[in-house]
Parts: sequence; C-alpha cells; structure tokens
Amino acid sequence: MNEHERLLEWVERIAMYLARDGVPPIAGRVLGWLMVCDPPEQSAGQICAAIGSSRASLTSNLRMLSSMGFLTWRTRPGERTVYYRLAEDAWAGVVRQQIAGITSFLDITRDGLSLLGEQEDRAGRIRQAQATFEWMAKLFEGAPPLPSGKER
Repeated sequence: MNEHERLLEWVERIAMYLARDGVPPIAGRVLGWLMVCDPPEQSAGQICAAIGSSRASLTSNLRMLSSMGFLTWRTRPGERTVYYRLAEDAWAGVVRQQIAGITSFLDITRDGLSLLGEQEDRAGRIRQAQATFEWMAKLFEGAPPLPSGKER
C-alpha cells in the first residue's frame, strides 16, 4: 500500500468517526484530507480527486464546513479558483462553540422547568437533561484553558 492509500485510509477513519455525530461522510473526508494534504490549501477539484467525490456533493459540504468554522477559503490574484484550508485552530473553535451551546441549553431547560413547575412528574425528563448538562458545564468550568495552535 502506498502513502496516498494509507492517507486515504486514515481520512476514512476520520469520516467514520465524525459520522457517528451526524457529519456527512463527504464532509468528514474533506476534513480528514485537509488535515494531511500538501499543500494545505486545495481547490475543490483537488479535493474531489483526492477523496473521490462528485463536485456537486462536495460543494454543499464545503459550504457547510465553512459555515461551521472548520474551513477558510481564498482566491489568488488573477485566478477564479477558490482554495480551501482547515481554519486555524478549527477544532478548538468548534469545541468552544459546543461548550457555549451547553449554556444555551441550560437556559432552555430552566425555562422548561419554570413552565411546568420543577416538581411536576413530566418535568422529570427536563430535570434529567438539565442535570447532565450542568455536570458537563462544571467539567468545562474546571478545565484548563485550551492551548492555541502556536503553543502546541
């Protein structure tokens, strides 16, 4: 097996890992590829050729990954081609967004408990969700700060 085949096998592992959380496999392959490709900036055509996807499905996944903060893109003077790359500290940024989402969800559970009354039987499912998210919030509050890419 040559290096490219080994890289693609690793890229597929990234895609399958992320698919567990509902990330489309093509989006996972794009992320995996942009983590290992050389040069680090790739056109849609280069990405298609590398991961074996259709241009149509790639375009929507590139848009989605860009809106999620995983990718940045740019053009070069005199060219119409768009080049994509993994955003600086992309993973840290996405994790920070997820942590912020915990706080938002806790606000929603508090509102639900106010709406139903905390001791109402049917509020038990909300209490269960709130307890889980409060536990996660406490874990993250006590965690050391995430190092930036330059500190690693």
